[in-house]
Amino acid sequence: MTASARLVAMLRDPGNAHALGLSEWMDVVTVARAELLLGTLAHRLDGLAVTAEVRAVLDDARAEASEVRRTALWEANRVAHALAGLGVPVILLKGTAFVAAGLAAGQGRSIGDCDILLPKAVLPAAEAALAEAGWEWVKPDAYDDLYYRRWMHELPPLIHRDRDRMLDVHHTILPPTARPTPDATALIADAVPLGGGLAILSHNDMLIHAAAHLFADGDLSGGLRNLWDIHALVVEGGADGLAQRAAQHGLGFAVDRAMRLSHALYATPVAPRWQRLTIPDRIFRRRMLARDGWGRGRHPLTRLAFYVRSHLIRMPLPLLLRHLWIKWRKGRAAPASG
Repeated sequence: MTASARLVAMLRDPGNAHALGLSEWMDVVTVARAELLLGTLAHRLDGLAVTAEVRAVLDDARAEASEVRRTALWEANRVAHALAGLGVPVILLKGTAFVAAGLAAGQGRSIGDCDILLPKAVLPAAEAALAEAGWEWVKPDAYDDLYYRRWMHELPPLIHRDRDRMLDVHHTILPPTARPTPDATALIADAVPLGGGLAILSHNDMLIHAAAHLFADGDLSGGLRNLWDIHALVVEGGADGLAQRAAQHGLGFAVDRAMRLSHALYATPVAPRWQRLTIPDRIFRRRMLARDGWGRGRHPLTRLAFYVRSHLIRMPLPLLLRHLWIKWRKGRAAPASG
């Protein structure tokens, strides 16, 4: 069994940890770090009898996850404060949403940027308010700025000049150039208020967003963590009405694959229709488990294929080629450093 497979087995059933020797533990911890799942694993194994060496690693991971949670909640508070004048709730996405709502998916979760969703109509006012509150653009290049504003589902990324925290302001959950076109109006209309100017997506929309992020907008890097999000959301809140809501957003294919793979890897309780993998699903599973015990990528051709796929599903080929040509020319024209 590979280290990635052992990590999945331990997340699925913490009792599997008893059979591991120290070298196997080292491999699992390394892969968990690479997949941003060490805090989640530490939470799952809390209270389990392990060696002193392993206990120290897991204790550190739990402490770090607690600090990450505190920082994420404070950043969400600051964003809501800065945008209070807009008159619309700030809808939290991904990990920050999970911890703000106290969901099981947030337990031990790694959180990087603060991701939010706002109506597209308020983006100019949001930009001005955030700039006044200390956020600055990460990408000063004029072409990068235009690329985000014209083709992406979010503003160019921002960073706070004092706290050094990244903020991604979305107006929908997939690039407008992608084939599926989620109903952003419905996402916002059905958001669930949390108080303090904050909200989260509805339960099914959180599941759909997680599936879209995993299978319709990327190369599956960090896929085990994102799939665990889906598992935890389903275990806690079920999947009633999920298929119908996914169809409304044009993301039935992504949700179906997410449910099948979550069941296959994490034994997520799902409807019978989602309990058997397709042949393409097995290729996706191979990509998601493509790490060795050092945390390095395995199956280079598989990873390359998914990298190419991640670009092709974001925009039509002519537009992609134009974008890559411009980036290549700009790279060649950039002055050498040093």
